[in-house]
Amino acid sequence: MIRVAILDDYQNVALKLADWASLGADVEVVSFNRNLGNVEDAAQALADFDVISIMRERMPFGRPIIERLPKLKLVISTGPRNRSLDAAACRERGIVACFTRQGEKVPPTLEIAWTLLFGASRNVFREDRAMREGRWQEGLGMSLGGRTFGLLGLGNLGKGMARIAKAFGMDVIAWSQNLTPEKAEAGGARWVSKDDLFAQSDAISVHLILSDRTRGLVGAREFGLMKPTAVFVNTSRGPIVQEAALIDALRTNRIRAAGLDVYDVEPLPVDHPFRSMENVVLSPHLGYATDANFRAYFADTVESIQAWRNGAPVRVVQD
Repeated sequence: MIRVAILDDYQNVALKLADWASLGADVEVVSFNRNLGNVEDAAQALADFDVISIMRERMPFGRPIIERLPKLKLVISTGPRNRSLDAAACRERGIVACFTRQGEKVPPTLEIAWTLLFGASRNVFREDRAMREGRWQEGLGMSLGGRTFGLLGLGNLGKGMARIAKAFGMDVIAWSQNLTPEKAEAGGARWVSKDDLFAQSDAISVHLILSDRTRGLVGAREFGLMKPTAVFVNTSRGPIVQEAALIDALRTNRIRAAGLDVYDVEPLPVDHPFRSMENVVLSPHLGYATDANFRAYFADTVESIQAWRNGAPVRVVQD
């Protein structure tokens, strides 16, 4: 019997979105709809599995847990890139590591970023709650048309954000460590310095990859430069932003509001300050959580297991 574990299936959808039965009667598939906790707890829960499907960059899958799973032979990460998977540690232990393809042609994170931006700037979700409680029109929103939109990062997602912002007549500015004025112009934005990005923007959206260079990149100094009417959105990775500094900026009304899809600890603890703050719009890391993406992820997961059993693994992680 081959045992397959599917991690972080919070929506309880994984078993419905692929033909797991095609793997054969000698394969048992178990999905986990909860966070498995620390390394020791996770290793205990997963000790008897031969194959593990991990959701990209949710539960860290590094050397500490890999070395505690003696039966593990195959790891499949959803999506084409997962920085929380230690592929080198897998290779050292003879574990095959594979990835899956995306299902969406246009990154759905763009939609979540704009949803959070609209929600935070126009008080949409706060007014929704008020209406359900019998109240009506409790505040004034901030329009985005014609305002200055700052992009922290101008890769594929940042360029997509720039195109949409132009439809609202926004002045799009951008900064990142490697960005040049020429690259910014080609991406639909105007290059500015980091300080000017925070000082000039009416709304800022983060679109950087988490790395040693970007961890903690946005802190008290940056929030101190922002307009008190500005909105801050992060759909990239929580640790890019110094969480305590963001909480302080929101509590003291140093900035107008924030829209967040990513956090330092996920799932977000039930007693976390963000959950009780009226000027924060929250979503539970939904950036790529769409039907089309998940169907592609799990169809490719089934294919990866079949290929591995046949001795010809597909989409093997190379780095």
